[in-house]
Amino acid sequence: MKRIIVQLYEIQEPREAERLVEMGVDHIGSVILSPDQWKVPALRDVVRLTRGSRAKSALIPLISKVDDILRALDYYQPDFVHFCEAIPLAPQDRARREEICTELIRIERVVKKEFPPLGIIRSIPIPKPGLAEPEPVREALLKIVGSFSGTCAFLMSDTLRGYEDPKVAQPVAGYVGITGEVCDWDLAAGLVEASRIPVILAGGISPDNVADAIGRVKPAGIDSCMQTNARDSLGKPIRFRKDMDRVRRLLDEVRRAEGN
Repeated sequence: MKRIIVQLYEIQEPREAERLVEMGVDHIGSVILSPDQWKVPALRDVVRLTRGSRAKSALIPLISKVDDILRALDYYQPDFVHFCEAIPLAPQDRARREEICTELIRIERVVKKEFPPLGIIRSIPIPKPGLAEPEPVREALLKIVGSFSGTCAFLMSDTLRGYEDPKVAQPVAGYVGITGEVCDWDLAAGLVEASRIPVILAGGISPDNVADAIGRVKPAGIDSCMQTNARDSLGKPIRFRKDMDRVRRLLDEVRRAEGN
């Protein structure tokens, strides 16, 4: 098995990024949390720190306007920009899904034109396990994959809450991710098989399940956020702070899985 990419998110401080690079994390992911506070020197230091290493920087801009995205990318100069807008999957949302994908592809093309060396990662939403009728979702996912294959360096499967219920809110409105919950690995495996570009598996990936996830889905990489974060006194994940023991266990399990 080829080396599996390990990508971690919510790395907002250079000191933490430095430790993760030394441990062998491949993609160091950070988040621009607000279009109103997009210029954060510490985040730029995280990006700069990775340039002298084998690791790559990835940046999620929670920003909707194209000009604002371009301005942020010019300031940070990351290796990858990661877009994770929620895309509806239900059959009744087909027209809206196609409209959303058309606009997202337009934005990606503008980004590639302005920053040709920049790689694009696109999150693909996948429902939680237990769908009564997975086939319509599988068909929608295959069409989405085909749509984005011309602009992206990586796709990333991530967990979508409330597949058919618009009242179920995502952790960040309008975006997919940071649920701490696994997606349907069978659908994710189908995504890997159908995609011409590499797929990173995200959604509730922890040291305890990562080996099983790799064996079943066979992704090019794995992404962990909430399940490698530090915990508070109640056992809940602490945002933007990694538990280095969890990270080390995750890395050990990934490298072990590579040998199977």
